[in-house]
Amino acid sequence: MQFNGSAAASALEQQTLRKVVWRLVPFLMLCYLLAFIDRGNVGMASLQMNHDLGLSPRVFGFGSSLFFVSYFFFEVPSNMALQRYGARIWIARIMITWGLVSAATALVRTPTGFYVLRFLLGAAEAGFFPGVLLYLSYWVPAKYRARIVATFMVAIPAASFIGSPISAALLQLDGFAGLRGWQWLFILEGIPTVLLGMVCLVLLTNKPDEARWLSAGEREWLTGAIASEARAPSKVPPMPLAKLFRNRYVLCLALVDVCASGAGSTLSVWQPQLLKSYGLTVMQTGLLNSVPYALSSVLMVYWGRRSDRLQERRWHTVIPMLLIGLGLFGTSLSGSLLPTLTMLCAVLVGAYAFKGPFWALASSMLSNSTAAAGLATINAIANLLGGGLMVNVYGWVKEATGSYALALMPLGLLTLVSVATLLLLSRPGPDQRVPNKVEVV
Repeated sequence: MQFNGSAAASALEQQTLRKVVWRLVPFLMLCYLLAFIDRGNVGMASLQMNHDLGLSPRVFGFGSSLFFVSYFFFEVPSNMALQRYGARIWIARIMITWGLVSAATALVRTPTGFYVLRFLLGAAEAGFFPGVLLYLSYWVPAKYRARIVATFMVAIPAASFIGSPISAALLQLDGFAGLRGWQWLFILEGIPTVLLGMVCLVLLTNKPDEARWLSAGEREWLTGAIASEARAPSKVPPMPLAKLFRNRYVLCLALVDVCASGAGSTLSVWQPQLLKSYGLTVMQTGLLNSVPYALSSVLMVYWGRRSDRLQERRWHTVIPMLLIGLGLFGTSLSGSLLPTLTMLCAVLVGAYAFKGPFWALASSMLSNSTAAAGLATINAIANLLGGGLMVNVYGWVKEATGSYALALMPLGLLTLVSVATLLLLSRPGPDQRVPNKVEVV
């Protein structure tokens, strides 16, 4: 990977960033891959589990959404804990606990048990994604961040691309050792997460000045580059935590993220059932469910690199959002498998291409001291509304109309609101200046 931004980078810069990326990003991608497999495998499990536990669409949607409720409440405290205790220990803690909870979902026997485990899974995983964003801000200068964030977040579509066929195959273990296929799915996809959490304790380094795997010159350059960015002006200056939660930039950025978060979360839970409604087998459903994610994995990296190359964030965020809206409205009007699959591809390509430019834009608006709480707040609100609320709304509309496709219409309307919000929020001022920082009193 070349790190030349908009101008020629020095040999030291190239060498340092190459070491950082190869040391951290593939491993963090693997961690995030398992996070999304464990978060989203409930969609494939539902093909058997809902019948066994007697879960109606409304009950399944509510239980699935509880993940996002606990995620909301624990997200900011978790990210603050990561800032205090360091990424090495805290990311390991997150992974070990969420792996154990995910595996324990195999023990569920009642709707209430399903509610409890989904709530606990959200609490366990809370803070992982904004924690990694914060962690990467310690290691990667801002001008390279969209491509790095997009590369890291390939783990999200890759989780469904890889996880859907694997989950479908694990469902075929139905009856082995007296367990149902959906129980094997949770057990065999939860254990690797626990093991990888233990590896975090060995592989991760908290800050560049602690990295013995960098030379003294590389540590000095990277520490200086990150420190100089921390002194740059931002739209969200240092402020007390309580005031940050009411800051208009933070709240508006969260509303913008609701669009992509809602699309990705809703489809991860409901897309397998939508596709299976066309008369597919479980294995056919798993294979077709992976197609939009495969396409998204490629295009989100390209889009993030393009955003970095042009150093443009606003329209690189808006265009994917418009693609989400087009796909959602198209799916709601489609009546056959191929057009539906095509529109679902549009939704998920937009949802994941959005992420690199958006998080680079959001990070640039936050000062150094507000980054931990700000990123966590944006992500927590977006997950609560986009995941928790919209996953429920989908279940309500599906139960009322009987249509998996029409249930996407509310999410399409929400996308229009998110687009308008971003266009207003990122509108450049007459003098192109941002407010100066003010120190916390």
